[in-house]
Amino acid sequence: MKLALIGYGKMGKAIERIAMECGHEIVAIVNSQQPIESVDFSRVDVAIEFSTPHAVLQNIHFLLENNIPCVIGTTGWNNQLEEVSSKTKHLHGALLHASNFSVGVNLFFKLNEVLATLMNGNSYYQVDMEEIHHTQKLDAPSGTAITLAEGIIHHHAAYKDWNCPQSEKNTTSDSSICIEAVREPDVPGTHSIRYTSPIDTITITHEAHNRLGFATGAVIAAEWLNGKKGVYTMRDVLNIH
Repeated sequence: MKLALIGYGKMGKAIERIAMECGHEIVAIVNSQQPIESVDFSRVDVAIEFSTPHAVLQNIHFLLENNIPCVIGTTGWNNQLEEVSSKTKHLHGALLHASNFSVGVNLFFKLNEVLATLMNGNSYYQVDMEEIHHTQKLDAPSGTAITLAEGIIHHHAAYKDWNCPQSEKNTTSDSSICIEAVREPDVPGTHSIRYTSPIDTITITHEAHNRLGFATGAVIAAEWLNGKKGVYTMRDVLNIH
């Protein structure tokens, strides 16, 4: 398979390494020196996008308008998801998005939903979350943390929204899940969910050891998306429902 990499930072280089180990070819790279409009996509089967929150929407629209299937790993654009999904379907394109491409994290998403279902209606326990990432991560909270919070909200009647002291969405309430967004050097990503009562605490945690899990998942997603049309997530790739 012939791939384009949109964004060539640490994640882009990790994806390149995994893709080449899997026998794929990188035929196009977009970075700050090579803007997307200047790159030849004529040989590209699938593009993998890990750029920045301020560039991702422009990149998505370019890829869709040029009929290039795309795997989107950049977060921070979910408020435009409905518009992007509609455009993808209108253009008969292919787009696969995820807040996190790690296979382990996507299993963790499901575990989080199962635990929320078990805790639903148990007023003794109050939930809160913490996510820790490297200091270069621009969005807070992480897209992964938001996905986890939405999973709890969907399966636990006591919670209707989330808040984050480190973001503009910082208004607290009894029905809001607090997400603490911590930034430390050289942390690929740690997400913890705590249910605390006066007598005990239940905690589940996913800790990434490096970026290879994200990169491997992105390549798996590109392999799965190749030849398809529509809008998908990693749940479709991994058949998690």
